[in-house]
Amino acid sequence: MTAVALQYSYRIDLRGGVIPPSAFQVKATVGGQTAARTVIRVYSSTTADVDDRSQPGRPGDRLIIELDPNDSNAWAAGTDPLPLDRAYSVRQVADVHTPEGEPVLRAGPFASRNDDVITPVVDDFAAGSYTDSAGFELDFRLYRPEGLVRNPQTRKRYPLVVTLHGGGEVADNNMTQLTSNRIAVTFAEPERQRRDPAFVLSPQIPLPRPMDGPDGTDWTDAKVQAALIELIDTFVSEHSRNVDTARLYLVGLSSGARGIYSLLAKRPDVFAAALPTAGWGDAATMERITHIPIWADHSVDDPVVLYREGRFGTPGTWTLMNALETAGTRVSRGEWANDLPKAEFEARSRALLRQARATRSHVLFTSYPPGTTPVNPHLAWAQTYENDVVTDWLFAQSR
Repeated sequence: MTAVALQYSYRIDLRGGVIPPSAFQVKATVGGQTAARTVIRVYSSTTADVDDRSQPGRPGDRLIIELDPNDSNAWAAGTDPLPLDRAYSVRQVADVHTPEGEPVLRAGPFASRNDDVITPVVDDFAAGSYTDSAGFELDFRLYRPEGLVRNPQTRKRYPLVVTLHGGGEVADNNMTQLTSNRIAVTFAEPERQRRDPAFVLSPQIPLPRPMDGPDGTDWTDAKVQAALIELIDTFVSEHSRNVDTARLYLVGLSSGARGIYSLLAKRPDVFAAALPTAGWGDAATMERITHIPIWADHSVDDPVVLYREGRFGTPGTWTLMNALETAGTRVSRGEWANDLPKAEFEARSRALLRQARATRSHVLFTSYPPGTTPVNPHLAWAQTYENDVVTDWLFAQSR
């Protein structure tokens, strides 16, 4: 939770004044525990949105109270989203005046509680479910391009990005595939959609966790994969007027990347490109996908999905890239720290892409040295989907 918005029945005009953070107290009740949140900025606005400018705000009927995201009780979700409706209380404890001393907002004993929770971008995804021909059901979230929403009769065609979550997001909430890792939401953010308007389809594997055999992990479970294939095929068929079938993309992390390698091998003529991160797969099937553009990445010191050995006796990304080379594909390789500043990280990606183009390589592989992936070495996707170079490359691919 990064901010609280209060709506007033009148317009707040500070006339150039600034509201001190100490004028408001915010408390959060999370997990049965009530504690204060740290207020860092307060300003008026016309909308319930955070203003990233150095001098934020404009006269309006909303008051935005920004909170420190590093507070220990700032969490909004774990395995499941936390129940935050009415969990936040806000009380004004000091009067607010214009620079000339005219009162604008008066303190008082009353506290307001939130009656709604706004999750930017996530709220733009519609919820749905798909039941396949065998009766197996997959929940999903779907983002529709704004141009299609405004004009449902348009015949414009858009790419489809299918995102496959990791094992930690297997659940029955149809939500954590969006909120636990920044994968689907990055393709639906306004700036990205302005550059590359697209459908974003984000299914979720249900509980109890399906798994057939030692490496039938989640997206490669027979029941799950059959439903996933039907879901994609049916979606494309029913939206044939607006889906660009030459630009279907797969994006996935951890067991989602495992699903990508498996799905590409089984449907080698369907997808235009893929971004598998921290995955593993069957090296023997790599010869079937030598023609598909792939940009893979993995942390060398990943303790969950081993860089070379993979998981459940099935090889990791390094070994899969070697198998692609053995099958005749030129792989462009790069290695740099996963904790570089965004600009430097993207500069390294740009250099690797230039190398790939110079050698006519359509498969790229980024490795992250030990100790450079923030939080946990398994989380190689820390900057993957925020990387404009990689995402621009993905949308440039066409079958």
